[in-house]
Amino acid sequence: MTTANSVTLLFNQNLSPRLLRQLADLYPGSIHVQEIDLDAGSDNPIWDYAKDQNLIIATKDKDYRDLSHARGYPPKVVLIRLGNCPWQAVGSLLREHYADIVALHQDDRRGLLELP
Repeated sequence: MTTANSVTLLFNQNLSPRLLRQLADLYPGSIHVQEIDLDAGSDNPIWDYAKDQNLIIATKDKDYRDLSHARGYPPKVVLIRLGNCPWQAVGSLLREHYADIVALHQDDRRGLLELP
């Protein structure tokens, strides 16, 4: 769960579960939708789960940008705008933009961060 001192991500099904281990030092307690049996469903249950658990959704799915604009936040969303790429590239991007993601978490006026 995201707290004032940490950022916890919910990785959408379009991101590798391997990211959990690669980023555990920066995003402790993060989870992948596979772990909670939401990897085959629609966006709404994922949105609701992230909202209830105070998680930031990490995704490549542009539908979450639309949900963020339509519903507001929470939950907050990190939209990863990398095309088809190795999962390690996504991990590097999330590591490189850690300060930006923390800033998103702490900012009461923003609910969406698009990377890169």
